[in-house]
Amino acid sequence: MRIVEPPGRVPSARERPTPGKPSRGRWFGRGRLRLRTQVLLLQCAVVAVTLATAFAAFAYFNEHRLDREYQLRALAVARTVASEPSVRRAAAEFSAANARPGSGAAHTGRATLAAGPAQTVAEAARARTRSLFVVVTDDKGIRLAHPERAQLGKKVSTDPSGALSGHEVLARHRAHLGDEVVAKVPVYAPGSTTEIVGEANAGIAASAVQAQFLRTLLGGLGWLALALLLGVAASAMLARRWKRLTLGLEPEELAGLVQEQEAVLHGIGEGVLALDSEGRVTVVNDEARRLLASDAAPGRGIEELGLTPRVVQALRSPSRGPVMAAVGERVLVLSSRTVQRDGRDLGTLLTVKDRTDVESLTRQLDAVQAMSSALRAQRHEFANRLHVVSALAHGGHLTETADYIDTILGTGRLAEELPGIDAVHDSYLRAFLTAKAAQARESGVTLLIGGATWVDGTLAAPVDVTTVFGNLVDNAIEAAQHGGRAAAFVEVELMTEGTTLLLTVADTGDGVPPGDGSPAHDVFREGVSTKDHASVVGGRGIGLALARQIARTGGGDVYLAEPGGPPLTPELPDAPRTFGPDTAPVTGGAVFVARLHDVMEIPT
Repeated sequence: MRIVEPPGRVPSARERPTPGKPSRGRWFGRGRLRLRTQVLLLQCAVVAVTLATAFAAFAYFNEHRLDREYQLRALAVARTVASEPSVRRAAAEFSAANARPGSGAAHTGRATLAAGPAQTVAEAARARTRSLFVVVTDDKGIRLAHPERAQLGKKVSTDPSGALSGHEVLARHRAHLGDEVVAKVPVYAPGSTTEIVGEANAGIAASAVQAQFLRTLLGGLGWLALALLLGVAASAMLARRWKRLTLGLEPEELAGLVQEQEAVLHGIGEGVLALDSEGRVTVVNDEARRLLASDAAPGRGIEELGLTPRVVQALRSPSRGPVMAAVGERVLVLSSRTVQRDGRDLGTLLTVKDRTDVESLTRQLDAVQAMSSALRAQRHEFANRLHVVSALAHGGHLTETADYIDTILGTGRLAEELPGIDAVHDSYLRAFLTAKAAQARESGVTLLIGGATWVDGTLAAPVDVTTVFGNLVDNAIEAAQHGGRAAAFVEVELMTEGTTLLLTVADTGDGVPPGDGSPAHDVFREGVSTKDHASVVGGRGIGLALARQIARTGGGDVYLAEPGGPPLTPELPDAPRTFGPDTAPVTGGAVFVARLHDVMEIPT
């Protein structure tokens, strides 16, 4: 994602070109090839060097192969001539004559040698095999057969000792006929396999070998050109793919983006998690790992991150607005969106904000507002009572005034409006219950304290208790208010056992409807709510999940004891019903139970 700077922005010191150092525009504009062109040229150079090396090896091995092939061909010709009986007899006769003074091939006329059997056989073999020459000598190296008659009776121009010693010789050298490929074999006396009486030489012109070599190279050049074209085409495709993978950015730009990304990701107070189009992590900072309680790392799939279902849903279904989620003891605000460039889907970006402290302060502010409303109501009624006392006193009705004051002092405001609160000794819980009772009255619901209530200690963790208890009571008040029963009641019971506080909240609402499984399971899942999600920013379904997580963190739990249900028949508005500490408990709606460990201080 490239950042477009607003007009008039002053570049930072890092962005301003340094004297003596070319600026980014100069390097990427006129003075330097772009990365795509560099990759293409480099790949073409690699392909060219590789093919040239391969072609050189091909030429080297083919040259030696052709030399060997033509030497073996000359060897076959020489063996054939040396094995001819007439050639063996002629060589044996001249070798025997060499022992007599003034005799032998060197003293024989050329005409005689040209008409001899050795010359006849050698010339026939040369013509038949199209060899450069076929030569036969005696045991002194004197030519008995040669393509040129002037060379008959003369000693060969190359060393004949190898063949005359019984070895077959393959060589390439330059003689009076030019460059040649030569094979030399010994000629044995008739009927003998050990007596050497001469040698037979066969040679092929090196020009023939060269011509064959050039024809082979030309064929190889055709394949070389084809391979070069394929290599260049593949390099062009690779450069194009490189450009697409790097989004057209140059190496310096990529390095700058990485540095800026690291600085931004680890310098902000929000968690950032980015996934590619296949659901694998591409970017994640330390804050995201901390808030999501995950060991996410680049390259890992979304299923391997250990995220809660609410977070996974936010990643897989990006939405425009924020989403609330509970992870551990934290309340998080998630914002997810898809990232696109040039119409191509690059994945999903998730930003995570910690709202735990804000949520706690919100709960406490709600309690303060509720208590403030209760105090305003008390102030209003207290003013009314003072007016009555004032009127009675000014009217001279002293007896009635005294009786009225005794009535007020005998009952008390809290005892009159919230029976059973005397069983709660903690001042924080008393104020909280009084405030919730006032809040319930404003909603047309009566809050009752159950007869089994007994709290003789003081709170050690008021914030946790307020969060859990407040969620349960708020849900019960709303359920009773919108339930189908005519009488709207909420009953709470608080009991302590050492440092453990047991809370029970029942209402007369329509109960918890069954979900995909049991209602006791679904109601605590993030995002599950029977209320309107659109009425709250970030959606509903976070309160009960958060309450359970807080309770389980301390070793306790929150569970649905009874799901309840709507009434079978509508109740009459004037149906006489009495509730209180000494009457039957509130029934019909849902019953939630919370067990909170280590939240009370044992009284001394």
